[in-house]
Amino acid sequence: MSAKQIRIADVIKHFESWCPQSIAYDWDNVGLQVGTLDGEVTGVMTTLDVTEAVVDEAIRSNTNLIIAHHPLLFAPPRKLDTDTPKGRIIQKLLKHDVTVYAAHTNLDLIEGGVNDMLADALELNQKRVFLPEGKQTYKKLIVFVPKTHEQEVKDALHAGGAGNIGNYEKVSFVSGGSGYFQPNADAQPFIGQAGEIEKVDEVRMEVLVPSENVNQAVTAMVKAHPYEEVAYDIYPVEQTGKVYGLGRIGKLPVPMTLQELAELVKERYDVQHVRFIGDASATVETVAVLGGSGRDYINQALQQADVYITGDLTFHETQDAMEAGLNLIDPGHYAEKIMKQKVADYLQAEFLEVPIFTSQVNTDPFRGI
Repeated sequence: MSAKQIRIADVIKHFESWCPQSIAYDWDNVGLQVGTLDGEVTGVMTTLDVTEAVVDEAIRSNTNLIIAHHPLLFAPPRKLDTDTPKGRIIQKLLKHDVTVYAAHTNLDLIEGGVNDMLADALELNQKRVFLPEGKQTYKKLIVFVPKTHEQEVKDALHAGGAGNIGNYEKVSFVSGGSGYFQPNADAQPFIGQAGEIEKVDEVRMEVLVPSENVNQAVTAMVKAHPYEEVAYDIYPVEQTGKVYGLGRIGKLPVPMTLQELAELVKERYDVQHVRFIGDASATVETVAVLGGSGRDYINQALQQADVYITGDLTFHETQDAMEAGLNLIDPGHYAEKIMKQKVADYLQAEFLEVPIFTSQVNTDPFRGI
């Protein structure tokens, strides 16, 4: 498949098979922000934020899809004044046909998302979700397919997000049998004649589908299926998948001092400055990490970890945490930029011929001296 044949919607469909909009918090604004998904993709750029400099970077590189972590439009605008910074950004995006798509809390919550990226950068083991929000749910999809098209339909289902269970991919069960049908006078059958009973060697194909992927799996399956009318069933199942939620807790490969961990955080997260609270010589091993602003969860971290790594800590709550004996490390909100390369890598593995790169613009508003 060439880059010209790949549409923006194809890229987003693949991305959402990993990071569905459905698990984002209700107050969040994720998904399409500006532009259209109905167009051929010329390039994809990943970024933490959408600033005017980021948009200029996309335009220079002939990129028409920006995937951001922080939504450009977090709250509905009351007006679009193109003399304001945000108005200028939207005007420029529309003028140059650049689409902006945001994955915010869904990318925070999902397995392999921002919080896993931050935990993995520190090589935490025995990792678990810090603040569980729920479990992935599944549906059972059963479809009857002529034996001659078994592989095509199976491939389409897997491409549509079906058949992934835990650490296993492309899982299905297939059994053989005979299908019987009689086309009526208005039918245009792939096999058989109007008014005559037809017997066909068929297979019954069963796959589990994450609930959020059911529609796209069915669409892909119907498109690949040769029959005019596709016989399939969808059932709810009690089986649930992995837990998703905010933050991660795990153990360092070896215990170290708080100061040593703070230095490691600065290096691994590639940030200019790190603040820490606590005894610099204290030994820490169990770590809680939450990307972005996690100051609302200091008490929960105090109960579960030796040290809590999160951004946007304020003076008084940090002082209270210090009095309670919790060690804190604040790498700033900009540490979430770790998502740029990981998301780009995920997309590039699927769309080899599409130019996909990370924004090189530093969108951190803070500067140090």
